Amino acid sequence: MRVLGVDPGTAVVGFGVVDTHHGLLGRLVECGVIRTRPSDPLPQRLQVIYEGMQELLRDHRPDVVAVEGIFYGANARTMGVLGHARGVILLAAAEAQIDVAEYSPATVKKTVVNQGAARKEQVGYVVAKLLKLSHPPTPHDAADGVAVALTHLMRQPPRQRKGGAR
Repeated sequence: MRVLGVDPGTAVVGFGVVDTHHGLLGRLVECGVIRTRPSDPLPQRLQVIYEGMQELLRDHRPDVVAVEGIFYGANARTMGVLGHARGVILLAAAEAQIDVAEYSPATVKKTVVNQGAARKEQVGYVVAKLLKLSHPPTPHDAADGVAVALTHLMRQPPRQRKGGAR
């Protein structure tokens, strides 16, 4: 099974593509960020995110897209703008006919780090350990995207993780 994990944002979208191998957490295929220019109007930033997602979906052909939800402690304006970014991410997945799973930030941290209030550094460190990487993915947004993908995989029964080994 191949999972594209996404940590949405309007300035930076973190992503991580993780494959399973024989039902076990496998390997990190790619991780990184989609960056937008903060000086651009929101519609142009959303277009950059949408096109970046289309490219990731086309290049990696994941079985599922796992997306982190909105942190509800944020102010209303931040939540609204972040909702736009999540919307274009979900639209890109829907157009590609790829299933979407959504996880709250606390669920991601609790699943990966075993602590719902984990710091970004802790998330990166544990992601590196789980995938046997020599160092945590950078920047933190990329590590968060990988953590979202791992959350989806870790919450699946082992027989459902298998999909097709790639």
